[in-house]
Amino acid sequence: MGEKTYTASVRKVHVSPRKARLVIDLIRGRNVVQAMAILDSLNKKVAPIVKNLLKSAIANAEQQESDIDVEALKIKVAYVDMGQTLKRFRARAMGRAAPIRKRSSQITLTVG
Repeated sequence: MGEKTYTASVRKVHVSPRKARLVIDLIRGRNVVQAMAILDSLNKKVAPIVKNLLKSAIANAEQQESDIDVEALKIKVAYVDMGQTLKRFRARAMGRAAPIRKRSSQITLTVG
């Protein structure tokens, strides 16, 4: 039987998936303590959101197993999916309109 994993996810994050993947790629496969330190030092809009998500995954692990060693947890799976896209239009020259796509993300973290 394999190792137990604990998952947390967040939807409708108002950051494009491409920008969120830059942060997720930095912490994938790392120890939870290292990942927290990396997220603390990043100057990205999505970093605090991912940090809260990581705290939630850790809390899920503690909730399900009271004798778990939090320091030993690693980020097993971390990915970003495309969320809902808000479509807007901006007026341009000569009566034309240009589309604006406000993208959102769905972020999932699994620790084990």
